[in-house]
Amino acid sequence: MTPLFPGLDFGTTNSTLALAAPGAAPRLVPLEDAHLTIPSALFFSFEDGETYVGRAAVFEYRDGAEGRFMRALKSILGTSLMAETTPIGRQRMSFEELIGRFLRHLRERLEEAATADPAAAGAALDSIVLGRPVRFVDEDDAADRAAEGQLEAAARAQGFRHIEFQYEPVAAALHYERTVTSEQLALVVDIGGGTSDFSILRLSPNATGRAANRVDRRSDILATAGVHVGGTDFDRLLNIAAVMPHFGLGTTTADGKRAMPVWYFNDMATWHRINTLYTAKNSRDIRSLEREAAEPDKLARYAHLLVHRSGHRLAGAVEAAKIALTEETEASVALREPGLALDLPVTRAAFEAATAELNGRIAGAIDAALASAGVAAGSIQTVILTGGGALVPAVRAAATRRFPGAAIAQADEFGSVGLGLALDAARRFA
Repeated sequence: MTPLFPGLDFGTTNSTLALAAPGAAPRLVPLEDAHLTIPSALFFSFEDGETYVGRAAVFEYRDGAEGRFMRALKSILGTSLMAETTPIGRQRMSFEELIGRFLRHLRERLEEAATADPAAAGAALDSIVLGRPVRFVDEDDAADRAAEGQLEAAARAQGFRHIEFQYEPVAAALHYERTVTSEQLALVVDIGGGTSDFSILRLSPNATGRAANRVDRRSDILATAGVHVGGTDFDRLLNIAAVMPHFGLGTTTADGKRAMPVWYFNDMATWHRINTLYTAKNSRDIRSLEREAAEPDKLARYAHLLVHRSGHRLAGAVEAAKIALTEETEASVALREPGLALDLPVTRAAFEAATAELNGRIAGAIDAALASAGVAAGSIQTVILTGGGALVPAVRAAATRRFPGAAIAQADEFGSVGLGLALDAARRFA
């Protein structure tokens, strides 16, 4: 039986796992019932002691179960938080252990696929190619190397013995390459949940095979560039601009002498920082600020978020509004629960104004990739877009406006990286 080899795209917001045999089309593995993607989320229930993963974790949290919700763990790789532990009920866990807990679920789904599906029975379960962004951490090579090592250690703890890494945009290109009929120069734009990555590559059709079937494709990767900008950053800036002012951002004390501390609001708008706010000290401090505030009702709303651990529910409402603005010019951030009713209108124009700096950084990284490759924009024949963030109109415009003569290919926004990683695994390990 021809063995199958896995590739894992551990994403900031969603993850995929794929299998491929040498020379064959890759396929995604169901990770949660029939779903081929899974939210990169954990929920530790204090009610039944269970650990929930993915959509089940999101449901438990939004349903109001008592527990600890964790999301965007990939964003912590390479940061100082990786050296710390965090309380989960009565125990403390390292963030490497938390990432490992999520990877364990994916490992179990891989084993189930190998057991239940005859086509996957030959899966090589100890070898895997993991996706990585071009930059885990901007402008800090040591932290970037540490982030890769931390992810490798978490995967190795779950039983993977042979671990290789591939850049996520390169993986997306490998998957797209199966469809090309002539050699071409392509730019891959991968806008993920936490990072944006760009690669300029030479692609070749399998039929002529000058490059497509080689394991070592380094000579065909002309340049890579990355920036720590992703979907969660767009969520954060929309949250800060349109939502946090209703919770006290920008207000002052009643005497007008002091502004409310900004960091409370920045952290409440940042996915991986929200859980750090849920402390008794912060609750006391916010209540104290409420008594001094010129607009105490806004601080009372913030206090509600702390007491009821509603921060991620609010962040989810902001994310839903951002997604709605992909198709519509107006949307709303809506959150209703006992003690809090929020329905704030937002417009695409306001969203684009709030996030213009992020689009500028994306455009700058594309320019850097072109300069590094020594390639003029007019030489790019195809722009391959992948990642959920590439669906945002202003992001798509920032990524494509330099290339009016290029074909624009929208890859599977959530599956193409995982599929490409599996293709890479089949070539490396077979």
